[in-house]
Amino acid sequence: MDLASLIGLIGAVGMILAAMIAGGGVAPFIDTQSILIVFGGTFFGVMYSNPLPVFLGSFGVMAKAFLPPVKKMDELVERMSDLASIARKDGMMALEGQDVPDKFFQKGLQMLVDGADEAKLVSQLNQEIKAMKLRHEANQGVVKGWIDIGPAMGMIGTLIGLVQMLSNMEDPKSIGPAMAVALLTTLYGAMLATMICLPIADKLNLRMTEEARMQALWIDAILAIQEGTNPRVIEQLLRSYLPENKRDKAAGGEAQDA
Repeated sequence: MDLASLIGLIGAVGMILAAMIAGGGVAPFIDTQSILIVFGGTFFGVMYSNPLPVFLGSFGVMAKAFLPPVKKMDELVERMSDLASIARKDGMMALEGQDVPDKFFQKGLQMLVDGADEAKLVSQLNQEIKAMKLRHEANQGVVKGWIDIGPAMGMIGTLIGLVQMLSNMEDPKSIGPAMAVALLTTLYGAMLATMICLPIADKLNLRMTEEARMQALWIDAILAIQEGTNPRVIEQLLRSYLPENKRDKAAGGEAQDA
């Protein structure tokens, strides 16, 4: 679990609930009509603006915002160095059947074993990166739909509440519920967009950037293996993709081993 996402969401919701409770309780902020307008209306509005498979698949993708990256970059760099050593000692064919930590890298490694030249290899793997980005952007588009449509549904609910209020001015008892709809729909729309969907969209964009960086690392590793570069040089090259603090730890570990 990504603690930053989980703690951030719980903290944001907790602060708002605390403010509601301090002001007299949560009950006044719950309105069925407002919930139907904002959440129901946004749900179907986003569905309407996206292909159904992409819309349905986006919920699983959004859940990934709360999961940490599965792969640890420093461990992967060490594995790449090991594979480079195998290729240099025993030839490219020795790489076939090796345990590979990533499907993208596995595909590139198989092309290497099959004798693909550098131009074809780079072109094919760059196409894979483009396809990955398109998938991410499609899912991010669904989340952005929630961000755009949620507040708009809130404004629609506000107008509905105002119309209901103004059309029954002679009945004082109807003014309160109608005003509640007018205000709460705006509140729900703002909370849905800024407190839930906007952080998820930012986190998914970060995940896409991390995956693209990792795949660029794989391409550099594969090309270096193809050229027969010294495994130590490959490791130093790949460690340039790591955060500076992890590079320092890795260097310290190598010094101790020496």
